[in-house]
Amino acid sequence: MTTDLVLTRVGLRLGRRCWPCTIGRGGIRSDKREGDGATPVGCHHIVGLLYRPDRLALPVDWATPIRPGDLWSDDETRPDYNSLVKGPYAGRHEVLRRADRLYDVVLLTDWNWPKATPGRGSAIFLHRWRRPGHPTEGCIALRPDHLGKLIRAIRPGHRLIVPQALAG
Repeated sequence: MTTDLVLTRVGLRLGRRCWPCTIGRGGIRSDKREGDGATPVGCHHIVGLLYRPDRLALPVDWATPIRPGDLWSDDETRPDYNSLVKGPYAGRHEVLRRADRLYDVVLLTDWNWPKATPGRGSAIFLHRWRRPGHPTEGCIALRPDHLGKLIRAIRPGHRLIVPQALAG
């Protein structure tokens, strides 16, 4: 059985399981750019897992807590573009410790990381969906219980495959 996560037209597949998911509002693209809302084509590796310890127990032994002030830089003019930063932070960024539950658990991929190319796009995560069919800003989002099962089934290094055939 394969250990790759593969995005398909009907969901995110791991082995014989396929979970419904949502993708970026910009569709799937091979020419991903910052702010386009697209999910990038390619072979991406899972490089980490962040979670909210004030809301959840440690989900797996390799998870890292999201602390107050944790942010993700999406400011392509900064040298720490597409990386975890601490607030206060003057550059454009995304708050990881959100009021909603979307980022209670976040799988990190190596999209444009660790050495980011400015403008190529930041932070492709796998996280909880807002609701079925509601697009993301480029990430892949799943139902909370499916995300939990997925997290327990994978480890860092697993591959996320977004096939070119899905690009529109």
